[in-house]
Amino acid sequence: MTQFELDEDMDELSSAEDFLTYFEIEFDQKVVHVNRLHIMQRYHDYLDKAGDAVAEADTQDALKKVHKALLERAYQDFVDSDAATEKVFKVFKMQEPQTTFVSIDQLQG
Repeated sequence: MTQFELDEDMDELSSAEDFLTYFEIEFDQKVVHVNRLHIMQRYHDYLDKAGDAVAEADTQDALKKVHKALLERAYQDFVDSDAATEKVFKVFKMQEPQTTFVSIDQLQG
């Protein structure tokens, strides 16, 4: 299996559950239900950072093992923690609430 073949297989997957099942990762449906987008974004982030490991995988098994390990790691992040703690998305990375002051003069035009 080449990266291209794996990409074709993964193009057929449409949910976090599909990915976890494809890579034969046992999962708790409650964890996935609450964190599906976070898990998939974290998996994507891990893939971006693991460029060399993916490129160096020279067999079908090696390539699939790299993807499986990264997805399993992403899933496990949300078994051990939660979305607010993991801060996958920008909204969770904001330090303080964003506020804007509008004076009464500006409202009156």
